Amino acid sequence: MQIEFHGAAGGVTGSCYLLEVADQKLLIDCGLYQGGREIEEENAKPFGFDPAEIDYVLLTHAHLDHCGRLPLLVKQGFRGEIITTGASRDLAKIILMDSAHLAEEEARRKTYQARKAGRKEPIEPLYSVLDALDTLDFFGRRMEYNRPTRIAKGIRATFIDAGHILGSAAILLDLQESGRHRKVLFSGDLGNRGKPIVRDPAHPPHADVVVMETTYGNRPHKPLAPSVTELYEAILDTLDRGGNVIIPTFALERAQELLYFLREGIESKILPRHLPVFLDSPMAISATEIFRRHPECYDREANEIFHSGRDPLDLPNLYFTRETAESMRLNQIDSGAVILAGSGMCTGGRVRHHLKHNLWRPECSLVFVGFAARGTLARIIIDGAQTVRLFGREIQVRAKRYTIGGFSAHADCHELADWHRQTGRPELTFLVHGEDEARNAMAGRLDGRVELPDLHSRYSL
Repeated sequence: MQIEFHGAAGGVTGSCYLLEVADQKLLIDCGLYQGGREIEEENAKPFGFDPAEIDYVLLTHAHLDHCGRLPLLVKQGFRGEIITTGASRDLAKIILMDSAHLAEEEARRKTYQARKAGRKEPIEPLYSVLDALDTLDFFGRRMEYNRPTRIAKGIRATFIDAGHILGSAAILLDLQESGRHRKVLFSGDLGNRGKPIVRDPAHPPHADVVVMETTYGNRPHKPLAPSVTELYEAILDTLDRGGNVIIPTFALERAQELLYFLREGIESKILPRHLPVFLDSPMAISATEIFRRHPECYDREANEIFHSGRDPLDLPNLYFTRETAESMRLNQIDSGAVILAGSGMCTGGRVRHHLKHNLWRPECSLVFVGFAARGTLARIIIDGAQTVRLFGREIQVRAKRYTIGGFSAHADCHELADWHRQTGRPELTFLVHGEDEARNAMAGRLDGRVELPDLHSRYSL
């Protein structure tokens, strides 16, 4: 039994772990690296293994940094089975298609620039829409929570609710090889307790080996209730100043959660009833529709709203802007609008256009409600940049900045340590999906042998 770490080892994106057991090769996730230009180059590098040799991919959830290189895996020869929950499967479809579309657009843009510079060879995208469509053919079994399932000889998997986003799972692998037995538990991304819509993370089973994320391994979260209050105050203050509120938004979970809280703010009369809210992200719009199809993943409160005949994600003055022309018209709005637009780290998508039109205006506000990796535009603005470069121009950052940490979909340092304690006394723990400061801090809180794997490192189980 061997495990290799081919992503999210010393960083927060690109999750990809390879298990070799009983003559089978399994991947746990196959995610995209996200960040600056050097990250784009990282995605194009070899995986560190032969995709054609992989028998199964077990997908913990549908965030891009966990599923985003699946089309590249298929493009390079994978012909096995992708196994995940029903909700993750539905969400992964729109995530992968959107990612492929953006990759093609970026390749066309770079090709145009190259040809202006005299270079004739076209720039190829990381993968195409056709590659993404091909990938959908390899999605197989839909896993249910807490139901052990035989994957192959010597391999049994149990998906456990991770409470991170709709359909997210920690995965327990019960492995047998040559008379040896190991229980290996992958946390996936663990959710922050007490969040709306999805349930809290389920109690994990005991395991011999644990592979645990550490996104917030070195810090606690601000409580949720004051974070919601701060969001309302940011909106009201911006309305008083006569500006717009721009919220860079992750399409999965964060967009839906914000709609949930905005609905609550309006129903409790904290926010104006006719506050115009624009969800300006085709992927987030599709994800919201998928959320509505999977109330079986909801927590008790959201289910009660759903079964009362109300929609927990609907507002009196909510507008979905799918078309590019509709998005462009939003830039004609001078004041009074709340615009939720992708991407959450401002690395692409429509939010960059809204930043171009609003970032230099002191009456406007920019509200960050999610994690921003190093090197991303969101992190640069959060860290206090006075100017940023957008579309070839230097833009002054004069809008009021809010960074509200309590909305995180990830468990904080206390919740991570508590989750790990519930796994019993594992012989070995691998800390992944975190920057080194976070991994080192979490390592100091845990008992037993702890490893901080490097990229492409290999360990015997």
